Formats: sequence, structure tokens, C-alpha cells
Amino acid sequence: MSEALFSETVERAIDNLKSINTISPDELPAMDLYMDQLTTFMDRKLSGLVRTPSRDKVLTKTMINNYAKNHLIHPPVKKKYSREHMLELLFIFYFKSFLTISDIQTLLSPLSDDLSDNRDMVEKMYTQMIATGKGARGKLKKDLDEKVEKIDRAFDDMPEDKREYLKKFAFICQLGYDIYLKKSIIEHMIDDMAEQQFLNEDPDA
Repeated sequence: MSEALFSETVERAIDNLKSINTISPDELPAMDLYMDQLTTFMDRKLSGLVRTPSRDKVLTKTMINNYAKNHLIHPPVKKKYSREHMLELLFIFYFKSFLTISDIQTLLSPLSDDLSDNRDMVEKMYTQMIATGKGARGKLKKDLDEKVEKIDRAFDDMPEDKREYLKKFAFICQLGYDIYLKKSIIEHMIDDMAEQQFLNEDPDA
């Protein structure tokens, strides 16, 4: 087994970051869309971001109906979905990979309660999110390269047939723990938001 296999595998995974695309606010349709038009638009733009595009859908009618039912998005107007709906759905698309529906509801409900008044702010936050993500890719690449270099040297004393697995496992452990720490911070902040929302709804609590 080639000793460079681990590095090559990680490099391919890192290169895959280049293919990650999103929808800029300028690409959002100016006109309101019916359900079928909305799911088609989102799927066409974001299908490359799902793990198995042939099987997994970016957005389905059932998902949208459930989001509206659980107040993650505000109801459609005359069965049409606006630019604001699309921004809400984009936030949900990214958040649901690491947050529960309940957490997303806590996070988005103050916006969706009166989205028309928060339209510019919501778009600004979304624009800032994707801009920050694009800017972070270079820093992420450097950090991952450093991790690979350290791990690549860490298992030289192990049997050759086990090195590849151990290197990949160690790399995933490092990334996983980093995700765990950041997710814990996010959850703590959302718990604070949920408590504040509860106090606002019931001042006598």
C-alpha cells in the first residue's frame, strides 16, 4: 500500500471544497414561485451539496410543508413563495446538518415572526455567512494540511497494513472533536436564546 495514499485521499476531500457552491442573493428569483418551481430551483442550485445527489433531495414538498407547520418559515402567500421564503429555506438547509429542528426553530422564529420588517437584515446575514465561508476555505486548507503532515509522521512505527486506517481515523477524530466543540458553543447560545424567548412570552415566569 502506498504511503502517500492517506495524503492523496485527504487532498481529494479538500479539493472537493472547491466544488461547494451556494446561492448568492443576486441569483434568487425576483418573482414569487409556486412549490414545484421552488423545489426545482433549489435542487438545481444546491444538488451538488448533498452527499448522494441521485438519492437525496435538497428540498421536497413534504419538507417545506413541515417547515411551515413548525413555524420555521412563514406561510406562503396564495401558494407562492417569496425571496424571503427562499432565504429562510437556505438557512435551514445549512443548519439542519448540525442542528435539531427545535434549535433551528428557536434560531429563526424571531425573524420569521415579522420577516417583512427584517428583510434587509436577513439578506445581509445570509450574504455575510456565505462570504465568510468562502473566505475561510483558504485558512481551512492550511489547517488541514498541517494536520495531515503531523498525522502522516505519527504512525511510522505501526505495521504497514494498519497505517492507512489509523491515519484516517486520527484525522477524522481531530476534525470530529473540532466540530463537537463548535457545536457545543452553538447549542449553548441557542439554549440562552430559547430561555430569553420563553421569558419574553411569559414575563411572570
